[in-house]
Amino acid sequence: MILDLLMSTARLMVPILFAAYGGLLSERSGIANIALEANLLFSAFAGAAVTFLVGNLWLGAAAGILASGVVGAIFAAICIWGRGDQIVIGTGFNLLAVGLIPVICKALFEMTGSTPAVPIELTFTKPVAFLVIGVLFIGLLEYLFRFTRHGLRVTAAGENPAALATQGVNYKLVRFRAVVEGSLMTGLGGVYLSLCQGNQFIRDMAAGRGFIALAALIFGAWKPIPTFFACVFFAFTDALQMQLQGQKIGDLSVPNQFVQIVPYVATLIVLVFFARKITAPRAINQDVEL
Repeated sequence: MILDLLMSTARLMVPILFAAYGGLLSERSGIANIALEANLLFSAFAGAAVTFLVGNLWLGAAAGILASGVVGAIFAAICIWGRGDQIVIGTGFNLLAVGLIPVICKALFEMTGSTPAVPIELTFTKPVAFLVIGVLFIGLLEYLFRFTRHGLRVTAAGENPAALATQGVNYKLVRFRAVVEGSLMTGLGGVYLSLCQGNQFIRDMAAGRGFIALAALIFGAWKPIPTFFACVFFAFTDALQMQLQGQKIGDLSVPNQFVQIVPYVATLIVLVFFARKITAPRAINQDVEL
């Protein structure tokens, strides 16, 4: 049972990890990104749909990642140059994903709940590869923020955009690039959901993982390594609720509905106790006129 719990934790952590790292890039630049759920849904749908239509796994995976990047680019452009409230815009994108994807699915496949199942040979059969990539991203992000000019500019854009202006750097372009890069990274999580963990897109298959990733990001104080362990914690609670389903306490059977809310309750508890003690990037969700 312990081994199954650990394996389930690793499997469930992958999409949360990619979404959290995508959000990390976005929010460190000053863009509050609660549209991670939309990124996961659009990439999962595009990956499964293109794979089914063209019969090529790699083209499908590329389409899923690209779809997330396009969604991120549109989101960033509206936030940065449209000067809208980032939280409201992110909520709008999440609602758009819920409403638009079934319409496209209906037009392509004459069904709204899911895409047709992709043959097993056209799916990724080694989820450990995604986990390894996710772990490697820890080192990549640490290196990016510590030792590269782009990483330092991303941090400056989220903390003090005026510092970039004194160097002649457009902080809006820095933010735009960071959001797009983060969205491409999140797209890997969506591809994993529909082409590795499953073999088709199912409506609402992200199941709140984008919001859990956002909580992990806050819990991890917008830093790569703490965010990784926060993702492990939330994935563990998700795996635990799966293990507890159908179990009994003495002679009493615990309703599955109560067990299934464990990951979300854990998310809320963590945010209540730790969110106030963690400092967000100072210029996040702020339109700065320089």
